[in-house]
Amino acid sequence: MQWQGEGIIIGSRKQGENNLVLEVMTLERGRCMGLVRGGRSRRQQPSLQPGNHVSLAWRGRLDEHLGAFTIEPLQQRAAALMQAAHSLHALQTLCALLRLLPERDPHPRLFHALDVILDHLDDPHIGALLLVRFELELLGELGFGLDLTNCAATGATEDLIWVSPRSGRAVCRTAGAPYAAKLLELPAFLRSNDESNSFLATQAMLPQPIEEIVKGFELTGYFLHKYIYEPRTLNWPPARDSYLNALRRSQHSASENVTD
Repeated sequence: MQWQGEGIIIGSRKQGENNLVLEVMTLERGRCMGLVRGGRSRRQQPSLQPGNHVSLAWRGRLDEHLGAFTIEPLQQRAAALMQAAHSLHALQTLCALLRLLPERDPHPRLFHALDVILDHLDDPHIGALLLVRFELELLGELGFGLDLTNCAATGATEDLIWVSPRSGRAVCRTAGAPYAAKLLELPAFLRSNDESNSFLATQAMLPQPIEEIVKGFELTGYFLHKYIYEPRTLNWPPARDSYLNALRRSQHSASENVTD
């Protein structure tokens, strides 16, 4: 058995003295694992870091076996992503989220979304907006998509400011007012959800206050915990909390620079 394709590295672990088991997100085969012989060598290590986009060939005796990868770098992002705390923690968060997917289950939308996000993590603002969208996309791919297009109670498409924690559907101001204390806030930048091209649409949006971005992460985090982490008894990824803290610090530093 053998196949070729492109992938984005999302993790690795040591195997013996010289080898690595590499974990990659591929376009056509989803999340895959493979052995890289000599992967711990100084020559290969720079190419085998999370975030790098690679061309790969997999070979194994049977499809269900671990198999072995041959890797050629296409785009080496890892070094740049490690330069700032917010981009490093965002990368770690993305890798942790992708591990929620079944192995060898194709998710081309998530692959393309990941590729876009990794090219924009140097910008804390754009990176944060894209990462929130990625979490929404992931929920949808796992069968727990949120409906933010119209009000669950009235069908209205305007003035959607809440989300029902029970149904994951948007709620308009009028219908939700009596239950406001029990509803989740829907930040403004998620109220117009362009499903056809959501990631590119997000890049064109005006800057958002950090408080609004955090509300977006609180919304997606609630449903990630409810539908995925809690039922599977998985540990919450600490990188996600570290990312939000780094995002707040970067915003604070930017505000101080403007003031000076």
